[in-house]
Amino acid sequence: MALATGLVFVTAGAATAGQGEPGLGTDASTHQEGNSDSGSHQISSTVRITFSQRGGAAGGSGPVAVADWDPPGCWYAPEYDPEAFQESRQNLYYAAVHDPGANDIVHEISEQNEGYAKDEYHKDDKGKGMYWTAQYRDDASLAEMMECDRPPFWADNADPPDIPHAISPEILAGLAYERMKVPSLKAKLAPAGASKVNLPTWVWLDRSQLEPVSVTATLAVGGFAMSATTTAKPVRLAIQPGTADARTLPGSGTCPVGEGGAIGEPFAAGKADRTPPCGVTYLRSSGDATYRLQTAVTWDTAWTGTGGAGGDLPDGTYGQPQDVQVREIQSVNR
Repeated sequence: MALATGLVFVTAGAATAGQGEPGLGTDASTHQEGNSDSGSHQISSTVRITFSQRGGAAGGSGPVAVADWDPPGCWYAPEYDPEAFQESRQNLYYAAVHDPGANDIVHEISEQNEGYAKDEYHKDDKGKGMYWTAQYRDDASLAEMMECDRPPFWADNADPPDIPHAISPEILAGLAYERMKVPSLKAKLAPAGASKVNLPTWVWLDRSQLEPVSVTATLAVGGFAMSATTTAKPVRLAIQPGTADARTLPGSGTCPVGEGGAIGEPFAAGKADRTPPCGVTYLRSSGDATYRLQTAVTWDTAWTGTGGAGGDLPDGTYGQPQDVQVREIQSVNR
């Protein structure tokens, strides 16, 4: 029955918005700052987590999160001080008593409240800790929710609970990762017009296009503070010419970020006889049509957080296709 009580607790909290600790936002999803955009998963959380993004741009191609990765479905986080928690428990009991559908858990709620009352709701410890509650991503499955079925509990700020799913820098990093927007990068090509058969097309990205993007997630409430920053850095560009009648440069079709922070090298006058470090040579004309050249940047993603924690997250690969017309080299007979 603990799961049912926990889920009713969340519902009751939303129904009594404004009666929790000031500044927590009891029926809100997460608050976001800067130009970070919400990811595909929204959070049903009464605990305010703030997000801020550096680098990138609104309307980017992100989020970086790859298709086979999901942010955490649930976690425990500090939410209530003693007085606010006592009030929320009383509101929960009253809501259950007057809800015919909650009759089977009224006794359980009452017993839990008696247990909290034995500790006098930790009123003597105000400022030293908080009551922690389960938080859920609003599209989390029932199985994910069941992983956080523990009733609310007290924990000291200086000694966060060592239990599965307790909020951690790693969880915050995952939430930040899911919100990250990376810019939609379009590779530069030379020649800018039609390419020529058997002559290399230069492909490059300037250093200014390849700035890292980071999102910081912060939880600060009632003397408890924790944060994590997830950073994506571009590391390589992959080229797909759009036809088998082509040869990539280099042969692997992958161009790494160079020591100067750029990918490839810009074409300039006097380089016509050189082989570009990054490019493609078309071996057959596209005729009246075009080839669909695909260039995609891979972003290497890692995180750091409170207490020196850190690790890696899945890479993301994004790019823009471009239509390339390829013509035969015209010769003049004299």
